[in-house]
Amino acid sequence: MSIEIYTDGAAKGNPGPGGYGVVMRYRGKEKEIAAGYHKTTNNRMELLAVIVALEHLKTDQHEVTIYSDSKYVVDAVEKGWVFNWQRKGFKNKKNVDLWSRYLPLHKKFEPKFVWVKGHSGHPENERCDRLAVNAAEGPDLPVDKGFEQRTEGGLF
Repeated sequence: MSIEIYTDGAAKGNPGPGGYGVVMRYRGKEKEIAAGYHKTTNNRMELLAVIVALEHLKTDQHEVTIYSDSKYVVDAVEKGWVFNWQRKGFKNKKNVDLWSRYLPLHKKFEPKFVWVKGHSGHPENERCDRLAVNAAEGPDLPVDKGFEQRTEGGLF
C-alpha cells in the first residue's frame, strides 16, 4: 500500500501571512494538517507542508507519493537541484533551513513527487489550498523563525 500526501502552501503577500495545508491518505484513512505564520513566503509554505507531512509518518515501510502544485519543490527534488545545492553548501540559495530539514526525510522515505496544476479543480489540491489559506488567516500567528532570521539582516 502506498501513502498519498497532498500539499499546498499559501501567502497573502509574498512575504506576508502564510500557511500550509496537508491531506494524508493511507488505507482509506485520512489526516489533515495545517498551520499558519504571521510573515513568510509561498515557497516556504509549499516546502514546509511537505516536511511536516513526512515528519508525521510513523513508518518508512511504504511507498510515499507527494502531490504538490509547487514547481519550486517538485522540480528541486525530481530534477535533483536540491542535491546539487547541498553539495555546493546552498550558496546563494533561499530556505536553507527548510531544505536542510527536508533532506534527511528524503533519504529516509525516498518520496516520489507528482506535480499537479494548482487551482484547476483537483479535489485534494483545492482542499489543501483551503486549509493553507484558512491557516494563514488565523489569529495570533506564530513567527516563521527561519524567515525572520534570514530577513533581519537586511537581505530584503
